[in-house]
Amino acid sequence: MLNRFIQETGLAGSIAELVAPVLDDLGFRLVRVDVSRRDGLTVQVMAERSDGTISIDDCQVISRQLSPIMDVHDPIAGKYRLEVSSPGIDRPLVRPADFEVWAGYEAKIGLKQPIDGRKRFHGRIEGFEDNEVRLEVELEDLGAQTIGLPVNLIDEARLVLTDDLVREALTRAKKRQNSGVGDGSDAEGLNLEAGQS
Repeated sequence: MLNRFIQETGLAGSIAELVAPVLDDLGFRLVRVDVSRRDGLTVQVMAERSDGTISIDDCQVISRQLSPIMDVHDPIAGKYRLEVSSPGIDRPLVRPADFEVWAGYEAKIGLKQPIDGRKRFHGRIEGFEDNEVRLEVELEDLGAQTIGLPVNLIDEARLVLTDDLVREALTRAKKRQNSGVGDGSDAEGLNLEAGQS
């Protein structure tokens, strides 16, 4: 979980602490754990390599490693579905580096407490500097302004699905495929279900 400023709480937090070291040992990093009532009870683990990629085969490998760990530690009473997936195109932004990698693209950011009476921001990412996310937003009387949002106040952050973002995701996937880094089976936005516990 190194360098993630978004931290799960409660049951999702316990599961994140359990799965993060396993992902690290496999060469992946945790993006997010989400526990929902979808299809009964679903535990979704979003993961990626340090270059932001993950393939369907990677999801299967991770799932096979996490299932027995989850069975042994038994963080959830009863049956549940384990889902391993990529962060997707409109991915959560959970590390300072995410704001550098995706600079120039739109994001929605929610804060834990308001700044000047406002908790939600939507704008173009300008990067990360001095422990702040730099975001260009439209302000009523001032027009486009670049503001800094302190990372310790961010509750959630996510890319906004736009045509530009989709084109960029496709371009990056094609470059990885052509360079031999990926096998063309990136699991961008794909949820792969694992067995039930």
